[in-house]
Amino acid sequence: MKLFFLTIATALALSASSLAGELELVQTIELKGKTGVLDHVAIDGKRDRLLLANKANNTLDVIDLKSGALVKQKTSQTGIQGIAYAADLDKIFVGLGSGLFNVFDGDSYKIVKTLRFKDDADNVRYVPSTHVVYVAHAEKMLAAVDASTFDVRADIQLPDTAEGFEKEKARPRLYVNIPGANLVALIDTDKNEVVKTYPTTMASGGHPLVLDEANHRIYVGCHNKPKVLVMDTESGKEISAADIAGGVDDMWMDSGRKRLFASCGDGKLIVLKLVDADHVEPIESIDTPKGARTCAYAAETGRLYLAAPRQEGKQGPTILVYQVK
Repeated sequence: MKLFFLTIATALALSASSLAGELELVQTIELKGKTGVLDHVAIDGKRDRLLLANKANNTLDVIDLKSGALVKQKTSQTGIQGIAYAADLDKIFVGLGSGLFNVFDGDSYKIVKTLRFKDDADNVRYVPSTHVVYVAHAEKMLAAVDASTFDVRADIQLPDTAEGFEKEKARPRLYVNIPGANLVALIDTDKNEVVKTYPTTMASGGHPLVLDEANHRIYVGCHNKPKVLVMDTESGKEISAADIAGGVDDMWMDSGRKRLFASCGDGKLIVLKLVDADHVEPIESIDTPKGARTCAYAAETGRLYLAAPRQEGKQGPTILVYQVK
């Protein structure tokens, strides 16, 4: 009976929060393209532009956020997936399902370099402090590429295919989700090798990963038994978990506002409160189009950009812009 009342209390709290609203939809930007999957999103803060991996259309889409308009589509980006923008180098790094890894000039959008991996170049992340861009690719590898010279510094063998990953700023430690093996791998980026693995048991199929370096925590968004796991970076121990919607593919943390934002392909945008270092709590669930699973977030403006696939009756996909209240 006690558990029953706690469940109702949690539901009522979430409902009340939803009515108050953590996020407000302030803009809808219409794009062009086919029906199908959209992949990752990056922000070019220098030009106030959004960069979208329009996988359904095989294009890199460039959206001007001031005018709310699509300004360019770079074609022939077959199976475009991962994307990262390096502000200090003014370069855009793009991973393609074909195994190609394209580097674009951030101003002209011309390709300045193409690398070829064996297959399926997917998630991409740039680390400004080391000028290294990491790209996950087949088979079960994570490449470390010099973002200035485009030389491959290392190709790191993983236990299985990688999903989301993030590197610490203070230490040579990178955490990467390995959903096929139900674990998080810890990579020593000086040695360029996996040095530890942290099993996930409360839930599995980890995709996005967010690092809270100050509190020695990682947040893992899981597909199987959809949850956000809270894990200790030092011991690898699972501390707690919170339920979310299915199909999560991106998560972002706003440490100042003590919030996590999780975009879920089942048609929900979940806002979670960072209660303390050991616990997160879902406080708002926003209905979104099915398949809207990727987003980007700018903590300095409190704006979240959700990529929504083309819906019936529309000319193309949309970017839904939410403002933190």
